[in-house]
Amino acid sequence: MSEEKMKKTVEDSLVETVHIVRPTHLNSAGRLFGGVLIQWIDEVAGIVAKRHSMSNVTTASIDNLKFIRGAYQDDMVVIRGKLTYTGRTSMEIRVDTYIEDLKGIRKPINRAYFTMVALDENDRPKQVPELIVRTEAERAEWAGAEKRRENRLMRKEEGF
Repeated sequence: MSEEKMKKTVEDSLVETVHIVRPTHLNSAGRLFGGVLIQWIDEVAGIVAKRHSMSNVTTASIDNLKFIRGAYQDDMVVIRGKLTYTGRTSMEIRVDTYIEDLKGIRKPINRAYFTMVALDENDRPKQVPELIVRTEAERAEWAGAEKRRENRLMRKEEGF
């Protein structure tokens, strides 16, 4: 792979999906079931990671999964995923979830950070392209990702 192809921008792998909350997605309280939302956001994170790494990926961890408010039947749920950090074989993806009203106004309902690992044809970790960070916001995300990575490694050492 050439040096030029080994670097990608955040925009190269950005993903946005839209879902309508249906009756089959609801829990007994009439809100979007958390497990359904986790499935949707895991899929978005996986697509972002696949686009960046150009390979199969696996979810290694989910950090900071925050449920801010509920979603209800017929709500339009918008999920945006973007790369925030790359290691040698791993990638961090930020996934934000919103409810979008008929005027296009979005209200946040969830945020999560996923760590995904790129896999080769034998399901072994493989090197990922470097992430080019261009903006102040992207640099801030990168710095936050480094802190989250340190926290994950510390928790791993402590047996969590």
